[in-house]
Amino acid sequence: MLHDFGYFEEDQLGKPYDLRLLKRLQAFVRPYKLLLLLSVLLITLITLMDLAIPYVTKIAIDRYIVPSYRGENQAETGTNFQTESLAESRLYEVDYTDSNKRAIVEKYQNLFVIQNNIAVISYENLEKLNQNDILKLRCSDLKGVAVIAIVFLLIVLMNFGLNFVQVIIMEYTGQMIMHDLRMALFRHILDRSLSFFTRNPVGRLVTRVTNDVQNMNELFTSVITFIFKDLFLLIGIAAVLLWMNWKLALISFMVLPLVIAGSLHFSGKAREAFRILRIKVAEINTRFSETIGGIRVIQLFQQEKYNYKRFAHLNHENFQAGMLQIHILGLFLPFIELMGMLAIALVIYFGGRSVLAESISLGSLVAFISYMKMFFRPIRDIADKYNLLQNAMASAERIFLILDNTLKDAPEIRLQESQQSNNIETIKQIKFENISFSYIKGETVIDRVSFQVQAGEILAIVGPTGSGKTTLINLFPRFYEPDSGHISINGHDIRQYPITLLRSKMALVTQDPFLFSESIHQNIFNGLTHLSEKQKMNILIEANCEQMIHRFSNGLDTVLSEGGASISSGERQLISIARAVARNPELIILDEATSYIDSETEQQLQKAIANLMENRTSIVVAHRLTTARNANRILVMHHGRIIESGTHECLMQKKGFYFQLNQLQNKS
Repeated sequence: MLHDFGYFEEDQLGKPYDLRLLKRLQAFVRPYKLLLLLSVLLITLITLMDLAIPYVTKIAIDRYIVPSYRGENQAETGTNFQTESLAESRLYEVDYTDSNKRAIVEKYQNLFVIQNNIAVISYENLEKLNQNDILKLRCSDLKGVAVIAIVFLLIVLMNFGLNFVQVIIMEYTGQMIMHDLRMALFRHILDRSLSFFTRNPVGRLVTRVTNDVQNMNELFTSVITFIFKDLFLLIGIAAVLLWMNWKLALISFMVLPLVIAGSLHFSGKAREAFRILRIKVAEINTRFSETIGGIRVIQLFQQEKYNYKRFAHLNHENFQAGMLQIHILGLFLPFIELMGMLAIALVIYFGGRSVLAESISLGSLVAFISYMKMFFRPIRDIADKYNLLQNAMASAERIFLILDNTLKDAPEIRLQESQQSNNIETIKQIKFENISFSYIKGETVIDRVSFQVQAGEILAIVGPTGSGKTTLINLFPRFYEPDSGHISINGHDIRQYPITLLRSKMALVTQDPFLFSESIHQNIFNGLTHLSEKQKMNILIEANCEQMIHRFSNGLDTVLSEGGASISSGERQLISIARAVARNPELIILDEATSYIDSETEQQLQKAIANLMENRTSIVVAHRLTTARNANRILVMHHGRIIESGTHECLMQKKGFYFQLNQLQNKS
């Protein structure tokens, strides 16, 4: 059921459900510990109120609705009624010192037994009294029931208010933790070298930053609520039940081993189901992203049906994973309900017998049943939250796999940070010494390359496709780290400098520049708030794109589509050059900047490039050899090595590999 799709990280999953993920989240939870402590305090108060509700019901029944039993009455009052008619009856006590009640007792004196200023009547005989007389006798009970009702209502209202505040606090905390986690993940991704993005599809990274982080919200809210509220409630109910009647409590707890075993069994299955589901969601995002990105190729080669079948197969696997977790939850929830009903049945049977035997009161039995219903409510909550909790834990695994992978992605960058210098003097010399590099271990792309560039020099790098030209220049901005050798500026290894400082000294213009779906102004001048309008205009003139900007109705405020697809390749390249000029770099790196441009547009670009390179150190990767002719020095690369070096005239006189390349291009 699992496929590769480049998802190397998924192979690392399968760790048992433990607390390590929660421990790793402590760094994100710690700033909000006071809010969490307040939430725990509120949860404690809510739990106490939940526990009080059944006990208030017990008091109402035993003290006011069905006040006493014969044994309890005699123990409390010190009386000992041996009247044969009362021997097997439930009794109701009346205060004989109350004049109003005494009149009623004397009115029905044949139904009462009087001793020690207490008049007692059985409940069977109580029904024989006039309704008004019953109300007068039980006026204190009615007042007591009213008081209990008011107390009950107050508890419910306070419970509602505290629950509302607690939910608001927890949701706020969860949203803030989720916000911090997403920003931390986004920051880590921004700091990665290009090798990280080579190994991780865009769809997967989008899923991690969006869906997986969103799933973590349930972890911070539901899990914390369960740990405290439901756990406190379970412990509190168990304590109250044991205090009320430990024998009946132990009988009702007989189902707990089955509940625990079932929970552990279904927990493992649900975890695996959600693990598979998260894989499929990430794969769907990646497949969809690749389809949209390559839609021209798909339509050109009529691959719509093939791509549809591949997506349908992947979507069906996602459906199967979803149905698997629904199947698991569909079994677990009824199982918990069944265990809860079984426990209540045991309480009714054994508790009912105890009530008939007068060993416990009716109110105690009613409270016992209410507590048992409450006891299984948190366990049912576990079932209801399984899809949320397991989904969140599966997402947590993937988020930390990305974070762990980023820490390993470019160890050289991380290890050098404590030794970084805070300054780079003016670039006087750039030196590559015995540089070797490979994207995949054992497949060398750059092989022991050495050269140097002096300040103000124009160095051209030429060679056939696949010779390693672009890879070589990507090592200088530290998009990748060389396997061996080192690169230095003015004799100092570039790893001694902060990456941001190093890259601020250079500008890169690629053959297919990327533009963001923002205005032209933002694409060129984003972050350069210190520039005046006059300086911006001079930059546009130097980049030879002033006329192009004026052609747009909104000028610099023209919003581009994603990747700059709404403008031509030449216009994108001019904007890219303007972006480079605006940074006023010391080093210019041009990576076949005119490869995709027609001859007429190339003339405009060459003028802009000439302005960009003026009085600056330049490294030019050239596919068209005409671009390299004006360079101070030309490096010829083949199979990852420098095989020739010199000026255009010198290399043509040698009639070597460079000469052959020129001959081939001239023929074409």
